[in-house]
Amino acid sequence: MLIFVVAALVHFAVDPPHTYVDWQGWITGPIVSICTMVFFVALFAHAWVGLRDVIMDYVHPLVVRVCLLVLLGFSLAAMVVWVMRILLKGHG
Repeated sequence: MLIFVVAALVHFAVDPPHTYVDWQGWITGPIVSICTMVFFVALFAHAWVGLRDVIMDYVHPLVVRVCLLVLLGFSLAAMVVWVMRILLKGHG
């Protein structure tokens, strides 16, 4: 994730996209698109691990804990699908 953020910052510092067409051309490039997908999957996996640990440590009733974990899992999965849809829509 850090490599992606640094690479994006360097790109924006050296050759920033100024128009929508520039942004779309940059983000729909095959390498950038794949790296962006991997970045967001890693980000949501990281969020899952962190929030799961917080819920497991601080929510003691089992029913409430399971419900929160299910809600968290579905929410993060929906966000992954949403991001993938946005990224793949630019290719269509």
